Amino acid sequence: MSLYNKSLSLDSTIDRLSQVEGLIDELYEGGQLTESVYGNVLVAVTEAFLNAHNHGNAEDPSKQIDLEFDIDDSQVVIKVSDEGLGFDFEQLPDPTSAENIEKVSGRGLFIIKNLSDELEFERDGATLVMTFQKTPKDVVVA
Repeated sequence: MSLYNKSLSLDSTIDRLSQVEGLIDELYEGGQLTESVYGNVLVAVTEAFLNAHNHGNAEDPSKQIDLEFDIDDSQVVIKVSDEGLGFDFEQLPDPTSAENIEKVSGRGLFIIKNLSDELEFERDGATLVMTFQKTPKDVVVA
């Protein structure tokens, strides 16, 4: 049973990032996000939004970024979608390898993968589905 479900569609502009961060803060303050997942959700969703804006939508403000939040007692599932064509998520360079370590970009998906408990790609990578498990002490039993 879902405790919280919300979808929003935002212009693909960098100033919308603060709206996303504000929503995540509201979810934490309202108790829908627990302390154990709040930081991971904030950073991962920020990275996903930036990737959608910069890469998927190629910084085109006429395009949209869609976000879906579905939170229940045991997990937080967040989808971030852009209007791009996707990418080959099977062939991502390792940002920790010697040839990539000094590059200034290419770490977003690495960060998202390491912060989320599960990461899925839909629509050829144009949609990221991030799942964060609430810890057993966070689960509320009715």
